[in-house]
Amino acid sequence: MTSMPKIATVSGLALCLGVGWLNAAEITFVSQGGAYQEAQTKAILDPVTEKTGIVIKQDTSPDAWPVIRTQTATGKPIWDVIDTPTKDCLRGGEQGMIEKLDLAAMPSVAAMPAELRNDYSVAYEFYSSVLAYSTDAYGENGPQSWADFWDVEKFPGTRALRNHPLATLEAALMADGVAPADIYPMDVDRAFKKLEEIKPHITVWWTSGAQSAQLLADGEADMVMAWNGRVSAVMAEGAPVGFTYNQGILQYTSLCVLKGAPNLETAMKFIDAAMSPEIQANFPEYIDYGPGNPAAYDTGKISAERAAQMPNSPENAAKQVLNSAAWWSSPEGEKAQERWAAFVQQ
Repeated sequence: MTSMPKIATVSGLALCLGVGWLNAAEITFVSQGGAYQEAQTKAILDPVTEKTGIVIKQDTSPDAWPVIRTQTATGKPIWDVIDTPTKDCLRGGEQGMIEKLDLAAMPSVAAMPAELRNDYSVAYEFYSSVLAYSTDAYGENGPQSWADFWDVEKFPGTRALRNHPLATLEAALMADGVAPADIYPMDVDRAFKKLEEIKPHITVWWTSGAQSAQLLADGEADMVMAWNGRVSAVMAEGAPVGFTYNQGILQYTSLCVLKGAPNLETAMKFIDAAMSPEIQANFPEYIDYGPGNPAAYDTGKISAERAAQMPNSPENAAKQVLNSAAWWSSPEGEKAQERWAAFVQQ
């Protein structure tokens, strides 16, 4: 085996296994770094190594798409499995940069709901864009819908939205009365028209998850669209903040395999093991993200109390819109993103 790159780490349990280090199957797994990657190492990667003997080298790339393009262009990619936004997997597959999943060798993946997998990727972990608010400003009667967020008379106060159309356009349509089940295909003109109504009342268009939560914690905004994990973190620190999963936009990152991956067969085996309900059920123990495989909630490993906190538990998922990566990857979705840049600059 070649020497391990300095940028990589190896899942900790590998050295403890009966399999020989030099003979072990291996992959290079890429994720987004920080506390998230640390949590999934404990929740997913180490247990997969223990179960399968696969040695997992790790790399980090907060934005994997440019590297996917570069590595596949060389014809000699280094990465195997990537944890990335689903649209990267879809457009990568369409452009010949991502391998098709071998579902025949992936019983765990094949058993998942069809809407959570496609030819090129499978949902790995869930988070939500939720409506969060200051309990100092609104007490226990905070806003509970996007119509409330838009209602500046009933709920006066400062507001912040994400500087990105994904989830923001969905929220605008729900504020305008579109039922969650009818969001896609999106009426983009209607969404932007509704956003024009609230735009004068938006004090910050945030650009990072940390920023969104800090706006609430510091009292700079009274209500914010934010990611549930970020809100939960400041609540755990004692910030006077609440949020609702009602009309949340349920999103997920996915696993996919680089075209020409050096360890292709092992990569497929890794994904199947990582998506098994028993291993997926470990996610909530380490981080406030939901398991990509909903069957994890049937294993008995996730308590009812913890499930109630998860964005994609059956009860919470029923209140939300499941983001359509397919729509956002379509020409219409690409045009909406282009239109967004002009909207925020006006």
